[in-house]
Amino acid sequence: MSDLTRDQILHLAQLAHLNLTDEELDRVADELDQIVDSVARVQEVAHDEVPATSHPIPLENVFRADVVRGVLNRDDALAGAPETETGRFKVPAILPEDDR
Repeated sequence: MSDLTRDQILHLAQLAHLNLTDEELDRVADELDQIVDSVARVQEVAHDEVPATSHPIPLENVFRADVVRGVLNRDDALAGAPETETGRFKVPAILPEDDR
C-alpha cells in the first residue's frame, strides 16, 4: 500500500480540476495505490547494473538502400494530367487572385 492519504488524493483531484464524489474518490485512491505500488516494484529492480532501454528488443533500420533509378521526364509525368499549362499541372484555383 502507498502512503497517499485521502486528503492528498483530494488535493490532487482539486489541482486537476476534478470534482470527485466520495465513491469516485475511493475508487481513484485504490487505482493510485496500485500505480504507486507498481512504480515502487519497478524501482526495486532498476539499478546501475541494468541499462535503461526504450524497447525490449534491439531495433534495426529496415529501410532499403537509396538507389538512383530511372525517373519520368516532364512530358511522361504530364501525359496523364487532365490539363497542363507551360509544362506544369493545371489545377483549379482555390484562392482569390488578390491572396496570391
